[in-house]
Amino acid sequence: MMTLGTLVALHALSAAVWLGGMVFAHFCLRPAVRGLDPSVRLPFMAAVLGRFFRFVWGAIILLLATGYGILAVRGFDAFGGYVHLMQGTGVIMMLLFAHLWFAPRQRLERAVQARDWPAAARSLDQIRVIVTINMWLGTITVLVGAGGRWL
Repeated sequence: MMTLGTLVALHALSAAVWLGGMVFAHFCLRPAVRGLDPSVRLPFMAAVLGRFFRFVWGAIILLLATGYGILAVRGFDAFGGYVHLMQGTGVIMMLLFAHLWFAPRQRLERAVQARDWPAAARSLDQIRVIVTINMWLGTITVLVGAGGRWL
């Protein structure tokens, strides 16, 4: 059985991977490729995001397993309302990500494969909106998780 410290560390690492990847994609990667021709930019972004999104699935699995593992080890009554807020924002993020995975990501990949650059660009823009929302929800979630007991 994992120790509480291991559960907390894996939980934090999973959140860092997901949030850090979104911050990198939004503020670094996206602006860097903005000027590229769509026939280069869109397949590149589809490939990069496809890889990153697989890491997000791993992070989600670890976040759920470690989060509920921590609650099971410490007891559900050991934490304040901030944990419910963290749980709520996390679940919203996961639902938004699942939608992103099963709808706009699939449309992006199909459009890139068909070399339909306008459709691919629309799908990538939908992904950008969802990632932006999740990035800000993730920021709130991490702040609440890290500082909640002292707020």
